[in-house]
Amino acid sequence: MSSPLYEDTVRVLTGWTATSEDAELARKRTLNLLADGPDATTRAHRAGHVTASALVVDDAGRVLLCLHGRLGMWMQLGGHCEPGDTTLAGAALREATEESGIAGLVVDPEPIDIDIHEVRCGSADGAPAEPSVHFDVRFLVRSPAGAIERVSEESAELGWFTPETLPSPLASGTVRQIAPALARL
Repeated sequence: MSSPLYEDTVRVLTGWTATSEDAELARKRTLNLLADGPDATTRAHRAGHVTASALVVDDAGRVLLCLHGRLGMWMQLGGHCEPGDTTLAGAALREATEESGIAGLVVDPEPIDIDIHEVRCGSADGAPAEPSVHFDVRFLVRSPAGAIERVSEESAELGWFTPETLPSPLASGTVRQIAPALARL
């Protein structure tokens, strides 16, 4: 049985022109994963699953990053797709809104990057964290002027940074998505 999220993810990634050679390789690997069916967009697919992230950018070209509470690294906002998500861009927007507390965010429906990385993540039923792989599709999300962010329970800290003043330590793949995002502004 198919799902709207799965169908949208396949459609988006099939038609997407990747922003780099690394992103193109990740796009192909993600489409191969999606050949396993709709479970590949859920935590139930323990070998690996699609996740959705958002690089939040303001009009001045600053990026909003979170210091991930569990990982201790700065990264874009995002995470697992949920049962109510019907589009991948919508999942990224939901995650960005939940994790930043900013109302009125606007998502660009075309990805800016895909990063594939190993993680330890729990299942939706709260089982202990197990090894898995995130096929993280990343989107540009625009912040409204004057937005004030609020730290969520998933973040130790939030901060706005220019591309020249990024914090440390950064999660892998964080820098790679900034140039394609800023090119769209």
